[in-house]
Amino acid sequence: MSTEVVVSPFSELVRAELADAPDWSAYASELGGILETVIERSAADLLEVSELLVNQPLPDRYSGLRNGVGVPPAEAIDLVLRMVAGDGPYCRLSATGRLHIQSGWDGAVHLWVTPEVSGGLVGFHGGEASLAFRNTFPEPADVSNPVKAVADEGFWDAVRKVSGGTTLLCERWAHGAYGCRWFRVNRENAAEVARLVSPRALLRVVAEPDLRADAEVLDDDFTAFASPLSPGELVHKEYPGGADSLSDVVSAGLSLLLADAAMGRWCAVVPDPDGVNRAQWESPE
Repeated sequence: MSTEVVVSPFSELVRAELADAPDWSAYASELGGILETVIERSAADLLEVSELLVNQPLPDRYSGLRNGVGVPPAEAIDLVLRMVAGDGPYCRLSATGRLHIQSGWDGAVHLWVTPEVSGGLVGFHGGEASLAFRNTFPEPADVSNPVKAVADEGFWDAVRKVSGGTTLLCERWAHGAYGCRWFRVNRENAAEVARLVSPRALLRVVAEPDLRADAEVLDDDFTAFASPLSPGELVHKEYPGGADSLSDVVSAGLSLLLADAAMGRWCAVVPDPDGVNRAQWESPE
């Protein structure tokens, strides 16, 4: 791949208002046709999801969406249209060496394609979309200090050793407020939790955490949990940026608070089925 094709709406109103603009459906239809053509000419039967961002609960049809999952063309097109409309979930989609797709600003979509595919798009004249061509490559994920540790048998053995008391495990399977699950792990359920977590997820472990509902925790990022902390998946809510008052958190039924700063550095990445870590997560160090 060496050519970037930027697809943008002609209409200034569509760029400004996106899905709220009267002409949005016409642009979305034309954009969908362009995407279908590019995916077909790129011979991309499946496109791999990466850099997943989930800021609201996933729609039911995408409940299994995870980094590393391959989605068929129709699903990929629907995802892109949701992204450019501002609905999310957000991600990058790629077929190695042939196609890379990511959403931009103002209704634009960036496609990195082979010269053969871009050549077939030169001269395109649509009523709703414009195409611009540049010789660039997709920028790599901006991770300066990636987590290298793998959640292998040694990792889970270490978790079992400290799970006699209160041990919490966060599975960060996507960026965003709805991109994680929390578990209380003990010796009896550690193997089950290991089966439940998704490949390429970042796991963070904290043993015997301080979960007091202290007002000082509210000033920075924290996670609140419902009591009691029974073994298994936990009811929780993330508070990025903190919260205004302790009463607001407690009134939601969440009486146990864990500051992000108290999480420590114990982390690992769930490998792919072949045992290789292909994820890019920034180390908490």
